Amino acid sequence: MGIEVFFEDILQARETLHNVSLITPVKTNAELDALTSAAVFLKCETAQRTGSFKFRGAYYAASQVKAKGLGRTVATISSGNHGQGLALAASLLNLSAYVIVPKPYVPTKQQAIAQHGAHVIIVENRTAADQALHETIAHENAWQIHAFNDPHVIAGQGTIMLELLQQVSHLDVVLGPVGGGGLLSGLCIAAHHLNPRLLLYACEPLQAADAIESLRRNEIVPMTNPCTLADGLRTSLGSRTLPILKQHLTDVFLVSEEELLTAMRFAQEKLQMEIEPSSAVALAPLLRREPALVGRRVGVILTGENVDLNSFWPSVTRA
Repeated sequence: MGIEVFFEDILQARETLHNVSLITPVKTNAELDALTSAAVFLKCETAQRTGSFKFRGAYYAASQVKAKGLGRTVATISSGNHGQGLALAASLLNLSAYVIVPKPYVPTKQQAIAQHGAHVIIVENRTAADQALHETIAHENAWQIHAFNDPHVIAGQGTIMLELLQQVSHLDVVLGPVGGGGLLSGLCIAAHHLNPRLLLYACEPLQAADAIESLRRNEIVPMTNPCTLADGLRTSLGSRTLPILKQHLTDVFLVSEEELLTAMRFAQEKLQMEIEPSSAVALAPLLRREPALVGRRVGVILTGENVDLNSFWPSVTRA
């Protein structure tokens, strides 16, 4: 499948999201700069509605379903932030939403999906989720909004880069986490239209390192038995995201679980921020002083704050 998302789509997404999504802040920290020997700019999607960047893409995609008269019901598979984003988006757009949640899932995220008004269907595994989605689409006449392999979702996520490049001048590098690749695909398209020399690195858990292999082979390598705390990154690239990332990414940084936890602790103690493991993976390469980042102006996309501290705080304090 070829590249189907263009810069103009991201501009349209920005127009649709105006006064709906939040323009999230960029934070700096002198101690972080000194420790990493870089000028670091943290794009805090932790402050976005639902506590995650996922609201942008979910809302834009759902708005297009409504605008094009494709139905009054949307559906997706998600155990976390995309489900929350779509649930809120559907509520704001007066649509019905069905979110199929495969196990294992973070209870607080599942509860948040329900609190935003979506119909939640919990299933045993991904195979059961695919079947439940198929049945929901048939029975409810629902329109599927994929968490990352949807062109409107990708365009919505790309609005983050439009904001970041307005907020920070002369960036050299941008770091972002990679799971399915929807976020980074949008970032890449926006970034290289505005600044072709900007370097973009994907950050991936070592224990779920399918994206780096998919990019090397130029084919989707299925995720098998991911063993990472970064629950938002336990998925493979998509047919739309792979060719975009293959064209635009500079490289992939792999991050160990220990490095991920160290980054979470640093954010807690030094930045006064609670970040998910999936966010921490983008901060970790700076904390280990990756040579490609030293002396550079580096943007970091902190993707979400929806972390269950009851599960992670003991690990973070031990890191």
